[in-house]
Amino acid sequence: MATTADDARARSGGLGGWFLDRLTNIAPFLTLIFLVVVFTILSPSFLTLGNFENILRQISVTAIIATGLTFVILTAQIDLSIASVANAAGIVVAFFTLQESYVNIAGYPLPGGFAVLAGILACLALGGINAFGVTVIGIPSFIMTLAMLQIGAGICAMLVRGQIAYNVPDIVRTLGAGQLGPLPTITIVAAGFLLVGHLVLTYTRFGRYVYMVGGNPEAAEYSGVNVKAIIAAVLIIGAFCSGVAGILGVAYFGSAQQNEFDDYLLDAIAAVVVGGTSLFGGRGGIMNTVIGLFVLGVLNNGLDHADIDSFLKVLIRGLILLMALVINVYAERLRLRRAALAEM
Repeated sequence: MATTADDARARSGGLGGWFLDRLTNIAPFLTLIFLVVVFTILSPSFLTLGNFENILRQISVTAIIATGLTFVILTAQIDLSIASVANAAGIVVAFFTLQESYVNIAGYPLPGGFAVLAGILACLALGGINAFGVTVIGIPSFIMTLAMLQIGAGICAMLVRGQIAYNVPDIVRTLGAGQLGPLPTITIVAAGFLLVGHLVLTYTRFGRYVYMVGGNPEAAEYSGVNVKAIIAAVLIIGAFCSGVAGILGVAYFGSAQQNEFDDYLLDAIAAVVVGGTSLFGGRGGIMNTVIGLFVLGVLNNGLDHADIDSFLKVLIRGLILLMALVINVYAERLRLRRAALAEM
């Protein structure tokens, strides 16, 4: 029914109306094509199969985190603790893995499977605390997850005290740093997370509830949806994805240390928003996140190939993110205005 209504509105506005209705989906795709063309012109080594594999590898950790964050943002919430949760999960696994004698960490070595389980339980616990604070106590997700960001950082500092751990269980090393044919295993894992996330959001009742809660929480509650339970679930899903990314990322980077994933907070949020998922909830999805991941991956990789000043690179990334936010806000206002006019 929603599709029919959208089509009717689009028909009433002609081609311009159709374009405006889909502005948040079309703009990221056009941005991606533009970046590929520009960097292909600037650098002959950019558009090669080997470099495409590099881009896939570079966006894999972000992709796992962004999968969970997409669920969170679709419910009009935010999770600022994703990087700290990733750090904490990776360090918990390292803490429970036997390290070399020169690594001064007072860990408790466990069999590999138990160390991984400890890391997963840690991220689920942190996500559960986020969910409790937001849905039971009523703390806004921005504030709650900001506090959790500090808590996660504190856990990391207490466990490793500035030391760097290098050993991880074999299963983590295989999934995080292995190779399956031409593809890194972490890329295959990331693709699996994105696929499962897409299927859940598209074909399950839970996925429909996520969109309903983000689109109109009051209407969702009147329809019998347990809004608090859905918000709690997406916060835990977000923490789980961040934790897995942190655990595999330790193998990918070859070490576990404080603040290792801090940059991934901005990257994951940017991937979801640049791809076109609405910050106001209810619109977007995993396919948007995939486009956003490639936009960021091509941008970062292309700037390296074009040999642009590293300080200018940071500025360009910020401007691209700002442009995406402006389009996101503008498209949402336009959609609400067109919907109001259609009801008159």
